[in-house]
Amino acid sequence: MTNTTRQGRAFVLVCDSLGVGELPDAKEWGDEGSDTLGHVLDREHPRLPNLERLGLLHTLATPRSTVSPVSAWARMAEISAGKDTTTGHWEMMGLVVHEPFRTYPNGFPEELIREFESRIGRKTLGNKTASGTVILDELGEQHMRTGAPIVYTSADSVFQVAAHEEVIPIEEQWRICEIARELMRGEHNIGRIIARPFVGPGTGRFTRTARRKDFSVPPTGETVVERAHKAGRKVAAVGKIADIFDRVGIDLEIRSESNSDGMLKTIELAREGDASLVFTNLVDFDSKYGHRNDAYGYAKALEKLDGEIPALLAAMRPEDLLFISADHGCDPTDVSTDHTREYVPLIIAGHSVRPGSLGTRTSFGDLGVTVAEYLSIGVEGFNGKSVLSQVTGR
Repeated sequence: MTNTTRQGRAFVLVCDSLGVGELPDAKEWGDEGSDTLGHVLDREHPRLPNLERLGLLHTLATPRSTVSPVSAWARMAEISAGKDTTTGHWEMMGLVVHEPFRTYPNGFPEELIREFESRIGRKTLGNKTASGTVILDELGEQHMRTGAPIVYTSADSVFQVAAHEEVIPIEEQWRICEIARELMRGEHNIGRIIARPFVGPGTGRFTRTARRKDFSVPPTGETVVERAHKAGRKVAAVGKIADIFDRVGIDLEIRSESNSDGMLKTIELAREGDASLVFTNLVDFDSKYGHRNDAYGYAKALEKLDGEIPALLAAMRPEDLLFISADHGCDPTDVSTDHTREYVPLIIAGHSVRPGSLGTRTSFGDLGVTVAEYLSIGVEGFNGKSVLSQVTGR
């Protein structure tokens, strides 16, 4: 008799920066006491009935709910040397980063900036650590007068270039960032070059646009994403996922303008798509709220996501699995605006999932290895331990 059972699909939803409490080594990173989700709950009391039902509030060190989850849940520790987006996502897909990417807390070396200016044919402004919104108000009007792009960084491994779309067309902004990517290798290896386009008439009225683009270093080894692609499993990347993996192993790249736009596109892929792995990043939690110390906005974004979760679950097939996690923390109640070294949640939901606690996992890679086993692409060579048999009996 022919087996007509359809291959299940894996949906991986990354709530960018949704940490669930400090890691044991948080003090070494200056992040002692960080707890992104816990502190947002304490300060703003968002109503999250759907995420609560899935087990999100049980992933904290002390569960904040008496509701019995209908899914499997855990919290995961990071073993890579970092707390940035690239490191978190790579480890999530089975690749550990042993050497941290370079950071430049005092700005970039003058000789490097001079070489960058020579190659792009423009002078630059800034060259310092700054908040992305603050630096627009500080230097945005000068940029509009001079045409000099704004270069800045943060505590993360990033080289960011901000430019007004009416001053430097978006295609040229992306070309400028490609030049920066060529420069920032070897001695100056940095995780991401980020184009930060913005619009607006002046100070206090500048806003970033959705045409941000990240230029990452290629993964230093094989990831679950790449192996899925090689095995003929179509990989769809929603949001900035394709950027993070430098498009290695990505079959379908779908940009998103916001968390809700990313969710809508993920739901559409669940309803009608043919991708075996749908990998979505919801960046607003990090970029709009975590980095801006906006706990209220963070809480409202969680409530918005909570209202969208039922539509995604309804669009999934009975054989599909949904994984919800994060790549690091970014506590909006902290004194800084930087990422925080935290545990991240792991929720596994689906028709066939056995509810229950999976404890504390020792690597983000447990998520990716579970996906790899579920998609039958092999788990050899990846960091992490699959929990598939615990959640589905397979």
